[in-house]
Amino acid sequence: MSAIRNIFDKMRPSFEEGGKLHAFRSVFDGFETFALVPNDTSKTGVNIHDAIDSKRIMSMVVIALMPAMLFGMYNVGYQNYAAAGTLAQASFLEVFCYGFLAVLPKILVSYIVGLGIEFAWAQWKGEEIQEGYLVSGIIIPLIIPIGCPLWMLALACAFSVIFCKEIFGGTGMNLFNPAIAVRMFLFFAYPSKMTGDTVWVAQNSIFGLGNDLPDGFTCATPLGQVAQGVTPDLSVLDMAIGLIPGSIGETSIFAIAIGACILLVTGIASWRTMLSVFCGGALMSFVFQGGMSPLTSAQHLVLGGFAFGAVFMATDPVTSCRTTTGQYIYGFIIGAMAIIIRVMNAGYPEGMMLAIFFGNMIAPTIDHFVVERNISKRLKRGGTK
Repeated sequence: MSAIRNIFDKMRPSFEEGGKLHAFRSVFDGFETFALVPNDTSKTGVNIHDAIDSKRIMSMVVIALMPAMLFGMYNVGYQNYAAAGTLAQASFLEVFCYGFLAVLPKILVSYIVGLGIEFAWAQWKGEEIQEGYLVSGIIIPLIIPIGCPLWMLALACAFSVIFCKEIFGGTGMNLFNPAIAVRMFLFFAYPSKMTGDTVWVAQNSIFGLGNDLPDGFTCATPLGQVAQGVTPDLSVLDMAIGLIPGSIGETSIFAIAIGACILLVTGIASWRTMLSVFCGGALMSFVFQGGMSPLTSAQHLVLGGFAFGAVFMATDPVTSCRTTTGQYIYGFIIGAMAIIIRVMNAGYPEGMMLAIFFGNMIAPTIDHFVVERNISKRLKRGGTK
């Protein structure tokens, strides 16, 4: 660690006032504070100092996302080989490498566009480069189908960073989760590339790996089948394992559960929000079970982006509720609304991303009423009217 610090110490004079690279001071600060925990602390006001800063928190969330990402890469390859009928002849490495090569461009586009805009914005404003996109940059490729074109992804990332983040003041000031904004932008601007039966399986070979599938090949997700009136021929275990068509990182409950454990053990994510999302979803799916929906509560909770959204997106500390009571209410509303949208609107069989978007919208209002209620109760205890 001292060797890394020495490298930055030698480079620092060139980026300080009067140095030949002074114009890129914010870029240098961004890389330095990512590699090393800064020694600077606030000098005024009442503050709580902790051993971990936001960049370390974001890095831990990225680590928690790794199981879902790696499984998603394998599943992309699995779906291509299975669709072509050549899965039995392919090795594990071939299947994974195909998925890796198919997903990697989406990750690169997400980071290049998003971080590029953040770097440019920081340079223009003369501010420190913020770290929020470290997590958004990897979540975004995981919540889109493999068939989404790269240019659409780049356009959506640019829209999200500019209009849903930087325009509000940057990391910590945004009302909506940037990854949710990308998903919503793509769904409403280019619905044919975000839903339907043609976007869930990669249809071309890559560097000799995988298969070129026939033109017009279709494959529906389990939720898509339900929307069409067909009950999926899958057990809950099959759904939880996740070797099914779906968005890249959302299909495996086991991979998502590993990430959830990491977030909960490290105390980064709110267990109250996470638990209440599942409770809201379970209750509402039980209400609809049988009559309006052929799926059981367990099937609803393991299909689509429900679990991924509950673990990695509803728990976003910036756009979710801050109060303890508010977190329960916020999570329950998201879980319940996701199932309502799924069951009541056949044109939008997923539901989770729209529910989180709505939850982001009302989170400040929930916190406001919770705080006002607490103030009122304390005044009554003190005998003040």
